[in-house]
Amino acid sequence: MSVHLNHTIVQARDRDETAAFLVDVLGLEPAPVYGPFRVVTLGNDVSLDVVQAGGDVVAQHYAFLVSEEEFDQIWGRIKDRGLPYWADPHHRQAGRINTNDGGRGLYWSDPNGHNLEIITVPYGG
Repeated sequence: MSVHLNHTIVQARDRDETAAFLVDVLGLEPAPVYGPFRVVTLGNDVSLDVVQAGGDVVAQHYAFLVSEEEFDQIWGRIKDRGLPYWADPHHRQAGRINTNDGGRGLYWSDPNGHNLEIITVPYGG
């Protein structure tokens, strides 16, 4: 059997702001409303279903595998917006990217404190 992730729910203090942030920085299509969600669709038919949190948002980690060209575009948008970014998940190496597994990667935060990551090579090469 082949199992694929179809969607996951992303809690947000402001559903629309968070969806717009993800769409903008990642360079994706606008996120339509579906019930209580803003649906951010990724290139592999997986969606991030952004929902208004009923209370505190617990920060999660979301990693995106991107091409080298997409990495440059996303990194450019992060820098253009003056967003802090790090080479490591613990945010100790500010303003740097990593070259783990022969690719490139970086971390930044969304408006809710979710730890976002882009990588050009899956972990383990």
